[in-house]
Amino acid sequence: MTIQMIIDGGADLPDSMIEQHQLKVVPLNIHFGEEQYKTGITMDLPAFYKKLNRTDVWPTSSSPSPQDFYEKYKEVHPSVPILVLALTQGLSSTYNSAVIGRNMLLEEEPDRPIAVLNTKTASCGIALLVDEAARQIERGAEFSHIVAHMEKKIEQTTTLFVLKTLENVIRGGRLDRVKGTIAKTLNIKLLMKATDDEGSIEVTEKVRGNKKAIRRFIEQIGEYTHQFEDKVIALSHSNDEAYGQKVLKSIKEKYPFKDSIFTETGPLISTYAGESGLVIAFFRDDS
Repeated sequence: MTIQMIIDGGADLPDSMIEQHQLKVVPLNIHFGEEQYKTGITMDLPAFYKKLNRTDVWPTSSSPSPQDFYEKYKEVHPSVPILVLALTQGLSSTYNSAVIGRNMLLEEEPDRPIAVLNTKTASCGIALLVDEAARQIERGAEFSHIVAHMEKKIEQTTTLFVLKTLENVIRGGRLDRVKGTIAKTLNIKLLMKATDDEGSIEVTEKVRGNKKAIRRFIEQIGEYTHQFEDKVIALSHSNDEAYGQKVLKSIKEKYPFKDSIFTETGPLISTYAGESGLVIAFFRDDS
């Protein structure tokens, strides 16, 4: 059975992966003041970084509309089931738009097989879930089985973040400027995690110095999972490929993951992560 996967601009995947699995992408909106762009369509990553470095206007983002999702759904043949892996509801209203768009579709086509899942993750965390769903599709699993399986895998997904600079979260209003200035003075690095209940982002640790932060970032993996041989590790970097590759190499030397996904954070995550910010995602052990 052919199944169409749909993601949104909050997901960060290599272009090769999007092509391999023939994914459809609903872009997010990026705003620089009155100027609006659509991720991956009217603004690519190089253009985003160029504008970010040249403007005093701090970018904001907004979710796609229900109509955006509805129109993307309509591109899929009625006989093909649709699986939507939406950006975490803890960061965006994108999931809600995807659900409303689904309801619009079902009003016209009540028997249309479509499932919209709140991934409770972002960036490479969604790439991890796409990879898992693709493996199920390739095995020929029934749509209902795949949906149930992915709901379970979402609950097992751990997404961790580490920031090398606090400049972006301060400018973006996500960290009080006074506290941020103190943290910068003390060379404090933030370790963060997507929460299991809502998929919002919380600070879990504050570590002094980048080397210690990365060491702790990698150590945390072993606190969440132990059976690495059947798992994939996904990592996305914010405009620093060499640094991302170096950290991924250290992870793979410490933990024998069977495979890895390496990509770059898109405008949504990059806006707050800043240069050299990193995201990793992996599945916890079955409970």
